[in-house]
Amino acid sequence: MIFKEEQKLNLWWLYILLGIEAIIILSITFLAEGGMSWQQLKDIYFVPILGVLLPFIIIYIIQQNRFSLEISKEGVSYRFWPFARKTKHIPFISINAMYIRKYDALGEYGGWGTRYRLWFNLKDKAFIFNDGNKGLQLELKSGKKLLFSITDIDSLHLFLINLKTTQNIGAIETDVR
Repeated sequence: MIFKEEQKLNLWWLYILLGIEAIIILSITFLAEGGMSWQQLKDIYFVPILGVLLPFIIIYIIQQNRFSLEISKEGVSYRFWPFARKTKHIPFISINAMYIRKYDALGEYGGWGTRYRLWFNLKDKAFIFNDGNKGLQLELKSGKKLLFSITDIDSLHLFLINLKTTQNIGAIETDVR
């Protein structure tokens, strides 16, 4: 009995902004009065073209990052590839509470990705990789809190109910907050 979910950061809107930026840079470079010739471009080592392509390459690499979450009868495991090479495992023994809750990515954590709660609360960390507003909250016995964004919230809710009844795990709360 395992619940698995894999998510990627989707930044499609950033490509639109970068496209506008590319049009502006290229039009200033080539279409402005006395625009650059091919020889002048070679002389400065194609810096304007690199200035256009580099942001696209960086955003593409960022979008290749994957976050995977796995919940089993042993506990919760998660990994944010390529930044975390090893999967982190949290056994149910070290979890005080585990429940589904609503969150505001921008208001509570200041955006998407791997984030800490606003106002330097370093014990409250979130892994938010979708546009949804519900996620899995873990409250650990050490005082740390972890929030994971979930795309298939209904399947997770049913899985948690099933896991709580079959494995008798007291940390799982089945009500959605």
